[in-house]
Amino acid sequence: MREEVIVLGGGCFWCMEAIFRRVEGVLRVTNGYAGGRDPEPTYEKVSSGTTGYAEVVEIRFDADRLSLKDLLELFWKAHDPTTRDRQGADIGSQYRSVIFFTEPHQQIIARESMQELHDLGHYENPIVTELLPLSQFHPAEAYHQDYYARNSFAPYCRMVIAPKLNKLEANGTGS
Repeated sequence: MREEVIVLGGGCFWCMEAIFRRVEGVLRVTNGYAGGRDPEPTYEKVSSGTTGYAEVVEIRFDADRLSLKDLLELFWKAHDPTTRDRQGADIGSQYRSVIFFTEPHQQIIARESMQELHDLGHYENPIVTELLPLSQFHPAEAYHQDYYARNSFAPYCRMVIAPKLNKLEANGTGS
């Protein structure tokens, strides 16, 4: 097994976590914060939109079973990479589309994936996803971890996350 780590932001981390937990080859998904300035981010601070942090998921995956390219294909389908600082009703820089790479080859693969997406013309607007080296990842508070599995009947989960999961599974991107 060859474990790799990539950190992705595509809106609310609860949504991204629920999606990537279902992917074969993903070993662990941790909700957290990356890309900001505060040495001790909290959900309340990050939610203010003033810290520079994005809500992200740290994805540990078996690169022998799941390619980064395949993981990124799901990332593109799971959110809108053409909206700056917004995903659906979630508005603010903490919800931006961002890829934090942890190894140099990930930057190359992510850039190629973005270019391929652009070249295929999937989107009317330009892709605004940031591509940055990961400087530090801060796990979110415990109550944010495995959120959908523990709260699947909560209104947000039923109205936002479940339809997104159903759409991805209907398009053959679920496991």
